[in-house]
Amino acid sequence: MKGVTVPRVRLTTMENSLVNLSSIEQALEAVLQTFTDTNIILTPDGEILDFKSNSSFFRNIVPSSIYNKRITDIFPARLAEQFGQAMRTVQQTGSIVPLEYMLLLSNREYWFDARLIPISDSNIMLIARDITDCKETKIKMERQVQQLSILRSIDLAIASGLDLNLLLSMLLDRVMALMHVDAATVLLLNSKTNLLEFAAGKGFHSNILQYTRLKLGEGCAGRVALGREMIHIPDLTKDRMEFDRSPLFVQENFVTYWGVPLMAKGRVLGVLEMFHRSSLKPDKDLQNFFVMVAGQAAIAIDSAMMFSELQRSNVELSLAYDATIEGLSRALDLRDKETKEHTFRVTDITIKLAARLGVKQADMIHIRRGAILHDIGKVAIPDQILFKPGPLAQDEWAIMRRHPDIAVELLSPVSYLEPALEIPHWHHEKWDGSGYPDGLRQEDIPFAARLFAVADVYDALTSNRPYRAAWSKWEAVQYIEEQTGTHFDPRVVPEFLDLVNTSNF
Repeated sequence: MKGVTVPRVRLTTMENSLVNLSSIEQALEAVLQTFTDTNIILTPDGEILDFKSNSSFFRNIVPSSIYNKRITDIFPARLAEQFGQAMRTVQQTGSIVPLEYMLLLSNREYWFDARLIPISDSNIMLIARDITDCKETKIKMERQVQQLSILRSIDLAIASGLDLNLLLSMLLDRVMALMHVDAATVLLLNSKTNLLEFAAGKGFHSNILQYTRLKLGEGCAGRVALGREMIHIPDLTKDRMEFDRSPLFVQENFVTYWGVPLMAKGRVLGVLEMFHRSSLKPDKDLQNFFVMVAGQAAIAIDSAMMFSELQRSNVELSLAYDATIEGLSRALDLRDKETKEHTFRVTDITIKLAARLGVKQADMIHIRRGAILHDIGKVAIPDQILFKPGPLAQDEWAIMRRHPDIAVELLSPVSYLEPALEIPHWHHEKWDGSGYPDGLRQEDIPFAARLFAVADVYDALTSNRPYRAAWSKWEAVQYIEEQTGTHFDPRVVPEFLDLVNTSNF
C-alpha cells in the first residue's frame, strides 16, 4: 500500500545463515529444523551464536542466556572432547559429521542423535533429535532378549540334567550380567541339617562366604528362606551386623544387598544373593524378572539335585548288584577253594583283553559280571564229579557239560544279569563248532564268550589241577597258538598273546 512503511524485522543468526544458503539448501535446512528438537549455530571455536530447542531437557534454558558462551559451558565436560573432535572433522573435511550423546537430568538419561553441518562464514550448525524414547525402547528390547536368553539357558539346563555345579556357575554368570552386580552367591538348604550352606559364589575378593552355615531365620539369607520373600538392603554400611558370618566381609566394601528365595514345588531349596559395591536400585520390571529367574533357577536346581540323587542311587544299586554277584560266586568258592583265585584271575585278564579290543565301557560291566559268574552252574554238579582227581567217564562228562545250562536256569530270572549271560552260557563253545552246549561256531558265538574262552583256557592251563601240574607260560601260549582257528577266534588270539607278553599273567 502506497505511503505505508513496512517495519524492518531483525533477522536472527540462524535466519541469516539460511539467507546465505541456496534455495535447495534452505529447503533442506527448513526440513531439518522442522524435524529436529534442538538447533544450535556455532562459531569455529564452539561459541554459541543462536539456540533453539523443543527438547524437554532444555525446557528451562533461556536462549539469550547462553549466547556467546561456548558449547562446553552448557554441555558436560565429558562431552567436550567428543564435540571438539567432531567440529575439527567438519572444518577439515567440510562434510556432515554424525554424533550421538547422552545428557543426565534428575537421574534420567536423555539421548540425542545429532549432526554437525558446515554452513556459511565457517560456522557450524548442530542439529539434534531427542531419541530418548527410542533408546529406552531399544534398551528394553535388548534386555528382553537377554532375559529370554537367560530363561532359555535355564530351560536347557533343566532338560539336559546339567551337573549341579555347572548349573550354579552358569546361573551366577547370567544373574550378574543381567542385574549388573559385582558378586553373587547361592546357598542351598541341607535337608538333613536344615542349614543354609554355601554352594557357589562369584565376584568375591576372598573365600569369605564359602564356610557359610545359617539356620533358618538367621541373618539376611536365613530370613529370606524362612519368610520366602525377597529382601533388599540399600546400604550395608549402616547394617553390617547382618553379615557378621565372616569377619572379612567388611573388606569387600559391599553397599547393596539383594536376597531372593529359591523355591520349587512349594519347597525352599536355598537363597540366591546379590552384592554390589555401590548403590543399585533396579527398576520394577527388572526386579520382577529377577524373581522369575530365581523361580526358574530353583526348578533347574531341583532337577539337577534329583538327577544327582538318582545317579547316586544308581551307583549304590550297581554296588548292591555287584555284591550280590560276588555272593553268588562265593557260593561256588565254598565248595572249591581254587575257584576263587581262578575267577579273580580270569576276570582280570578278560577285562584287559576287552579293553584292548575296543569294547565300550558300558559293556565292560556285563563282561565283568559274566566272567565272575562263568562257572556258577557248577554249584549243581555233584562233588564226586566236580572234584574227581582223574578223567571223567562219558556219563560224568554229560553231567559236567550241563553246567552252562544250569547257569542260565539260575541267572535268567534276574533281569539285570541278562546282558551278562553270554559268558556263563557259551564260554565252552569253540570256533570250529565242536564246543558245547549248543555247538555254535565262529561269529555265532557271542563276542564276550570268545574273549573269555581264551583267557579261561590260558588260566586253567597255567594253574595246578588235582589231575595234573600247571603248564609253563610258554607251553600255554604255544597251545593257544595251535588252537587258533579251531578252538579260538583268530582275531582275538594275536591281541591276547600281545597282552600276555606285556603282562605278568
